[in-house]
Amino acid sequence: MWQFSAERKWENAVRVSWNEAELAFRDEVRGFLDAALTPAMRADARRMTSVYAPHELSMTWQAILHARGWAAPAWPVEHGGCGWSAAQRYIFASELAAADAPALSPMGLGMCGPVLISHGSDAQKAHYLPKILTGEHFWCQGYSEPGSGSDLASLQMSAVSDGDDLVCSGHKLWTTHANIANWIFCLVRTSREAIPQRGITFLLIDMTSPGIEVAPILMLSGEHIQNDVFFTDVRVPKANVVGRIGEGWSVAKYLMEFERGGGVATPSLKARLGRICAMAVAEGLASDADFMGRLNAVAIEIEALEAVELQILASLSQGDAPGAKSSMMKTVGTEISQRLTELALEAAGAYGAPYQPHATSPGGATPKFRPPSDQGYVGPDHSLTAAAKYLNDRAGSIYAGTNEIQRNIIAKAVLGL
Repeated sequence: MWQFSAERKWENAVRVSWNEAELAFRDEVRGFLDAALTPAMRADARRMTSVYAPHELSMTWQAILHARGWAAPAWPVEHGGCGWSAAQRYIFASELAAADAPALSPMGLGMCGPVLISHGSDAQKAHYLPKILTGEHFWCQGYSEPGSGSDLASLQMSAVSDGDDLVCSGHKLWTTHANIANWIFCLVRTSREAIPQRGITFLLIDMTSPGIEVAPILMLSGEHIQNDVFFTDVRVPKANVVGRIGEGWSVAKYLMEFERGGGVATPSLKARLGRICAMAVAEGLASDADFMGRLNAVAIEIEALEAVELQILASLSQGDAPGAKSSMMKTVGTEISQRLTELALEAAGAYGAPYQPHATSPGGATPKFRPPSDQGYVGPDHSLTAAAKYLNDRAGSIYAGTNEIQRNIIAKAVLGL
């Protein structure tokens, strides 16, 4: 249960007990964050409007973490990871959230990296993993196509064998940060089989290759984060295939488990909950029984999700994949996140109405917006991101496979239906 403390801070009354070594690690992380995070970085992170930090801020923070050896906590030590226990990873994520640290892009560190570690060749690991850690390679994901979103097995982008190359043609869409990424991991069709999951290949493509065109898709919030990507006779070396040609579906399923539930989500949800509680106090809603009751209900759901997440982290520390639990994490986590945005928008009230991205830290450029000449903005700081977060988070229950699809996966894999 969540409650107000004597200092009128919103606190979790149920706490995980850490041993002395874990508490010492927590203090080490806090000391590092106190020294490494500037007030400007923290302020920019607090004003994020999507799950993505502004690119420059994200890359600056990744460089700092990489220099400390902490850019990829979940990776094995031999590949540049930390070798941390599940408890340490959770502590680290909790301290990042509490310190208002910027988010890192998950495409390389959280998706492509784990796939290469599990399914890549030795040459691929040696070439790509160090560049993912440093940020030299900034990745995007080429999965969805027109007509092939949650039904991903129906994808049509072709890759035709020609000597040592695959010649790729097709159209990917909703491709996050394709406008700034220099590499993309794609699912392509190398053959047509009776079972559509067969004949799909997982391929790494250099975004500077001739024949690639990127076109922007603007979000409801006005941000340029998503893109169409068009491929016309793009030649890709077969050495860039991860796993075997025609067997990319298994690789993709492994990646999607990490995309949906391989990270640490609840500390961020808790931090956002705390900020909304502070908004409620500032806006006179702390005595509103209906509003606070709904906020407390979300807090209870976050605690339940935290318990499952800790179990998943323990399994990951032993080398297991998230499995079907990742679908549950994705479904519950994104729906909780959406309810938080709804509560924040309600708390913001009329201050949620003005469109003022110049007062926030958008996840991408806002090309249709022209800031006022005085650069001023309307409303208190705590309300500046409420509307943009609400609009951005409508996609949460759709991306990485719709929540309806996730419930089907849970019904089949867990309940045997």
